[in-house]
Amino acid sequence: MNSSQLQESEYSVFFATYIKALDNIELIEDLEISLHQFIKFVQNIPMDKFDFRYAEDKWTIKDIIQHLIDSERVFSYRAMRISRNDNTPLPGFDENLFVDNTDANARSIQDLLAELSAVRFSTLFLFKSLTDEQLMRIGTVSDNLVSVRALGFLTIGHQKHHQKIFEERYL
Repeated sequence: MNSSQLQESEYSVFFATYIKALDNIELIEDLEISLHQFIKFVQNIPMDKFDFRYAEDKWTIKDIIQHLIDSERVFSYRAMRISRNDNTPLPGFDENLFVDNTDANARSIQDLLAELSAVRFSTLFLFKSLTDEQLMRIGTVSDNLVSVRALGFLTIGHQKHHQKIFEERYL
């Protein structure tokens, strides 16, 4: 399943930034590769940067990694529900509320990366188990239509988006 196969009708404008930034990638392969690339990238960040905020009201790198963990869990849950033909409209989530109610900055970077890895492996098992028909199923999230496969590519694009923010604003 290649990202170039996605139709714009499979995801909302809100998700377009993340998905359109992907360069013709394969879903399963890049779910795995992007995790390893991200971990290697984070492990090369100087230790004094993990608790750094580039502005008073901005998240730290640890906060953002926790946000990636939480978001991937939400994206995978949505993909599972839609792939199982559950037509219940799914709500959005308040990313700021989620970050405000974690204690990411008290955790070690190793612990956060281990959790991210565990979540990603779970995501990989889910997407590997889906048939082509299930990947094409469409559901409603935050009053917008989204396909299961778009949620998989969104997971990768969202991570890459935040890695780019690390490079531009934190390092």
